[in-house]
Amino acid sequence: MDQKIQLFIKEQKNLTLCTSIDDTPYCANCFYAFLHDNYFLVFKSNRNTMHITNALVNNKVAGTILPDISKIGIIKGIQFTGRLIVLADSEFLEKAKRNYYSQHPFALPMPGELWGVELHSIKMTDNKLGFGKKLLWERSIK
Repeated sequence: MDQKIQLFIKEQKNLTLCTSIDDTPYCANCFYAFLHDNYFLVFKSNRNTMHITNALVNNKVAGTILPDISKIGIIKGIQFTGRLIVLADSEFLEKAKRNYYSQHPFALPMPGELWGVELHSIKMTDNKLGFGKKLLWERSIK
């Protein structure tokens, strides 16, 4: 994964997670942490929320990561696709907890579980590199 993409993901805090079941799309915003060794996004949410309920039925998800910028010449953003991972059943759970709670300690007492998105593809737009410049990444499948 290009270093510019990794740095951008690490610098941000919030993602929009998009799910769909029965041709009905749904989006939710979540604070996240990035596990760069495994290309995972980790977030906390309750099992009974619409986005988790949907993703447990159809684990193919998509989303965006955007900073709060209004000047078009410096806009950056990421669109991603991936697969929801139930971290309770994952070897990454302890690492995910350390990363997520070190970045979002306020979330410790809040109800919910940690979930993961195994990233499959990323398209990053970075207008600082040239208007409409795109950086692409895809997970190599072994």
